[in-house]
Amino acid sequence: MTTTPAEQAADDLAAVREQWGDLLAAITEPPRGADWMPYERRGFLDQLAAEDRAGDEPTVGRLPLVVREHPAPVNLHALDAALDTERDVFAMCDAVAERVQRTVDRDDPRLWSLPTVRAAEWHHQADRIADRVGSRAHGLHWACVYLAGRALSEPDDDLFTTTPAPLVDQIITTARAARRRVEAALGRAARTITLDEPCPFCLTGRITVHNRGGDPRAAAATCSTGPTCPAPVDTERGHRAWRGPALVGLATALEAHRTALAA
Repeated sequence: MTTTPAEQAADDLAAVREQWGDLLAAITEPPRGADWMPYERRGFLDQLAAEDRAGDEPTVGRLPLVVREHPAPVNLHALDAALDTERDVFAMCDAVAERVQRTVDRDDPRLWSLPTVRAAEWHHQADRIADRVGSRAHGLHWACVYLAGRALSEPDDDLFTTTPAPLVDQIITTARAARRRVEAALGRAARTITLDEPCPFCLTGRITVHNRGGDPRAAAATCSTGPTCPAPVDTERGHRAWRGPALVGLATALEAHRTALAA
């Protein structure tokens, strides 16, 4: 079934939400250059810890999903990507709210609450776009959910009018750019990489990593040795293959092999 541009925008916004925790975590970590799959391991561990939540604030593991002030951020590229994404997505939400929201009930939580000049001044952040006022205080997750609903013009006659086509086009562009920016900062652009070091299980094969479109759940790695490789994973098309959380095991084995060689 063909995906419409509006549906693709919703998918892009969902991808931004799903990777947002990894991007915020990356701000506190040194850039990893051309590493074989930067930040994927953290992403899988965060997914396993997703049920460990504190309070009502949305989290991945124990990490609040908001951009915080960092006195000395380690990865400026990740920080810039997070701030730019917030700025663009929040501004798009403001523009959409002004065009499609009815004024029946301004306190309805499904509505986007715009930041006021007075509120921004009170927060001493009038010169910043990503102010923590209005609905922006709920963070990027809620902003992406709101935009996806307006891109799809989900029916709610009491609260919204139909989103005009030109405005939908703007949402589509914003969503696409946000996803590309986040995935670029995390090193998750689609690519295929053959590692220089041998397979840590058979010690002769070469590991090829297929990073498919930035989605860690779709990523896979294979060993060139074939089914005789003793790696504890399934065989696909004649090769041992790691997918999903199994990639964490591969990364651990690679690190252990490096440590053994260095000893």
